[in-house]
Amino acid sequence: MTRAMPAVVVFSTFPNEDVAATIARALVDEQLAACVNLVPAVRSIYRWQGKTEDAGEVLAVIKTTAARLPALRARLVALHPYDVPEVIALRAAGGHAPYLAWIEASAKARTKGRGRSRSR
Repeated sequence: MTRAMPAVVVFSTFPNEDVAATIARALVDEQLAACVNLVPAVRSIYRWQGKTEDAGEVLAVIKTTAARLPALRARLVALHPYDVPEVIALRAAGGHAPYLAWIEASAKARTKGRGRSRSR
């Protein structure tokens, strides 16, 4: 991974596995993320609208690049069912160079005329 393209790990929680998987697939298909790990059965205790809540959620661990982070954040917020979705990004440090290179190659902005076209 080059200095201009450091890896970033983004955390986000979802209400259930189906929602998390749908959004994870969109982020990977759109090349905003190289990979999304879904961790089921996370218990979240938090304050919301003046009350302490206790809820089961699914945690997504999303791998992308710093360059793709703004687009990933915007898309994640647009797709997310929560009023205030969690989007916490941490710069990855000291990773395995081949894995970091794979993240960079997998989360590249698409350019016109490249790749296969798909009808939607």
